[in-house]
Amino acid sequence: MKLQKKSVFSSFFILLGLFLPAFAYPSVSSEEYIDLTHHMVGYMALAIFVFAYALVIMEEQLHLRKSKPVLLAAGIIWVMIAWVYQENGFTHAAGIAIRHNFLEYAELFFFLLVAMTYINAMIERGVFDALRNWLVQKGFSYRQLFWLTGILAFFISPVADNLTTALIMGTVVLTVGGDKPKFVGIACINIVVAANAGGAFSPFGDITTLMVWQKGILPFFDFFHLFLPAAVNFLVPAAFMHFAIPKGNPSPPSSEQTGALKRGGLVIVGLFILTIITAVSFHNFVHLPPAIGMLTGLSYLKFFAYYLKKTANGDGHLVAETFQEAGKGNNADDATYDIFEKVAGAEWDTLFFSYGVILAVGGLGFIGYLSVASEFIYGELGATTANILVGVMSAIVDNIPVMFAVLTMNPEMPDVQWLLVTLTAGVGGSLLSIGSAAGVALMGQARGHYTFFSHLKWTPVIALGYVASIGVHFLVNG
Repeated sequence: MKLQKKSVFSSFFILLGLFLPAFAYPSVSSEEYIDLTHHMVGYMALAIFVFAYALVIMEEQLHLRKSKPVLLAAGIIWVMIAWVYQENGFTHAAGIAIRHNFLEYAELFFFLLVAMTYINAMIERGVFDALRNWLVQKGFSYRQLFWLTGILAFFISPVADNLTTALIMGTVVLTVGGDKPKFVGIACINIVVAANAGGAFSPFGDITTLMVWQKGILPFFDFFHLFLPAAVNFLVPAAFMHFAIPKGNPSPPSSEQTGALKRGGLVIVGLFILTIITAVSFHNFVHLPPAIGMLTGLSYLKFFAYYLKKTANGDGHLVAETFQEAGKGNNADDATYDIFEKVAGAEWDTLFFSYGVILAVGGLGFIGYLSVASEFIYGELGATTANILVGVMSAIVDNIPVMFAVLTMNPEMPDVQWLLVTLTAGVGGSLLSIGSAAGVALMGQARGHYTFFSHLKWTPVIALGYVASIGVHFLVNG
């Protein structure tokens, strides 16, 4: 374990050396820019960020939510920067710079908040429970379940986030295969790989792909060019793991599963799809931020929630037959249906973690750290090598700060290279169980069955899938 921690920290320092760019803020003139890389404030800011991120890496051991240290680090870093600039007579420079980062985060925040609200609404209406129950009741064999849960994770993750997808599929695996620890462990690895791969080919399948899309680096439909590389990333390790799955069928569940599809569940799925179409249309046709389209789509869910409350006793006539056919469940909960409960159920730790990371990394960039090293990795090593390293580093350090650093550096690259870094940042986290939210969540859910070392055993074949996906990307997109 000590060796593992040493490896994590050494890799983290390498990451800082490679990927923290010097930010360029057009609204801050060169006369108002101070190079703080050799200033005490610069050293302190770097030390604070390293310490905060060390706490993030040890989240499972400390039981300290990852948002807490980065929120504090971001605030301290920017206060120190603002103090130095005021001392030098540049009163507003730090404020202008931080607004640049905050605007980027605000767009990301509202997009994710709407998506999480829809996912919570679908969970409450029993959409995913219905899917789980169907899988459990069909009596599939262990090998069939291995492939079904993997394939479903691959196709659900582009719409739902990889964390939610992994937890849903993990529940299925634990429900039907709890008496076969070997099956549970391998199936969980497969789910993590599939969920991360599925999120990589969709603009809103992962926070990193969403960041690339909202930044305007790639148009919406270009992300789907990564479908084949992402599929290869999932299928190659799955093909090897298939032979380790025990034969036979799991015993049927001892009690009937609960959680029938409630009234309006499928309608909410349809409204979510309509919301995504709205966000894409706003961005592509009238050049508004995707977050504006998502917030507009949230109104669809709010109006439908109003309809559910008003027709809870069967008194409503607002196209009642259409909506009632979408779900046959009990209407008892509809009278008190509150959409703000679904908003409150968003993954706030993830949202605040994203804020802390974006602001903290933004502060380090504004300080001016390691611009020479950043130019070296893309200028001397080349874009391909740099982008492959992004994926490897995202297995150790969360892919959000890595991708944000690359985006703010904004190296001159063709679209095929931007697609490559999007792919590697998304699927690189599968190399280790701690490399993605899906892996960390499943380690908690399937405690004892799916562990860091059980995942590490299959890292070589996952790495083979990683390399194969890069090769396929250049083959079909290069």
